[in-house]
Amino acid sequence: MGKVTGFLEIERQEARYQPASDRIRHFREFTLPLSDAEVSKQAARCMDCGIPFCHGPQGCPVNNQIPDWNDLVYADDWEEASRNLHSTNNFPEFTGRICPAPCEEACTLNLENIPVAIKTVEQAIADKAIANGWVKPEPPDQKTGRSVAIVGSGPAGLAAAQQLARAGHDVHVYEREPKAGGLLRYGIPDFKMEKKHIDLRVKQMEGEGVTFHYGVNVGVTKTVDELVAGHDAVLFAGGAEDPRDPQLPGMELQGVHYAMPFLVQQNRRVGGERNVPEAHVDAGGKHVVVIGGGDTASDCVGTSFRQGAITVTQIDIRPVPPKVEDKLMTWPYWPMKFRTSSSQAEGAEREFSAVTLGMEGRNGKVTGLKCARADAKRQPIAGTEFVLKADLVFIALGFRGPVFKGLLEQSGVALDKKGNVLADEMSYVTSNPKVFAAGDMRRGQSLVVWAIREGRQAAHAIDSFLMGSTTLPR
Repeated sequence: MGKVTGFLEIERQEARYQPASDRIRHFREFTLPLSDAEVSKQAARCMDCGIPFCHGPQGCPVNNQIPDWNDLVYADDWEEASRNLHSTNNFPEFTGRICPAPCEEACTLNLENIPVAIKTVEQAIADKAIANGWVKPEPPDQKTGRSVAIVGSGPAGLAAAQQLARAGHDVHVYEREPKAGGLLRYGIPDFKMEKKHIDLRVKQMEGEGVTFHYGVNVGVTKTVDELVAGHDAVLFAGGAEDPRDPQLPGMELQGVHYAMPFLVQQNRRVGGERNVPEAHVDAGGKHVVVIGGGDTASDCVGTSFRQGAITVTQIDIRPVPPKVEDKLMTWPYWPMKFRTSSSQAEGAEREFSAVTLGMEGRNGKVTGLKCARADAKRQPIAGTEFVLKADLVFIALGFRGPVFKGLLEQSGVALDKKGNVLADEMSYVTSNPKVFAAGDMRRGQSLVVWAIREGRQAAHAIDSFLMGSTTLPR
């Protein structure tokens, strides 16, 4: 906790944003951080609540010791706050930027709709740690002689790699793309998280002994059998990349795209990569419609505005959520309530209770999106049809699970009913006793913070498998 009476004396304050008219002109981060004094005051609001749900399973998947580092920031001991934060979260500068902060929804002060600004404090601690050089390689005192291969360098793979390297294992990360990061680098726009943060962690991990192999598509350019034979343990951390197919009429029209390839190609351009496909999807001067109500849809909105879209409309089949949730029914769990992302606040139109019926086109190009109002069962209501003008349509309806062809098909590991790799949350081992799985590839589409948790816990399981016991935290 921070100051005993801080929550009574200090108002909640979050980091501010650049004006929308300014930030849509670039792809850089646009958050205006609070001063150290302001962050300290926000940390002081952490109250003596008895049971801090913020860092329990309802609030923080990695179990950040939030009251502890709030108290340390209030006491101006930032370095110890950084050590505490990094003891549970390998990459707090990632989560401080892109986590939706279920910890704040679980905060006791959220019963009054004024939770502690936990996410703001977390990012401030992480950024200060980097600025002051406290984030540096932590190589092991001795090596174990055991080798671990990790397929995928997203947040789960990176977290597992760092933990296993610090335990003394020889860790090799195999990444299909030219750079590390997975969804962090290629799916999340730079205006939400610049990629220098990933580069810094990769450099740190290389200093800890992790070897990155780029341009290696396991199951395609390198066989699974070769990988398994060459290492003492293998971790599948490839993510969930198979998009949900709505099977709508008109999806073959030019101008209709899945969301993730659109985001990936823009991130490649911002990152200066040379292997960007020539068929650039550009929203400049166009009317854009995004189908879906999640984070990926919101990222398409923000990217479209930065490319110069005339209008951007977001379609959501769900009814308009309540402005304020029923606390007695939902707290401390994540509530369904009306939220406006920074991208939506840049000028997007939002259509709720709207069922997408299909795309209309002319001469092979999309010209509009045909919709209807949805009833309580999310079915179209006859006579409510309407058409939205659309030069570009992005489908952002989430992901069914990991791609089967290639890695999973070749490995032969058992899958669950949803097509995810079958492995439990204790051992993380697959039907092959030498192969483990973590992150979205195991649990399905989820948050970055859940991927970090799974990577850390999988590292704990792998270290125990290799050595008979482990001192790594779960």
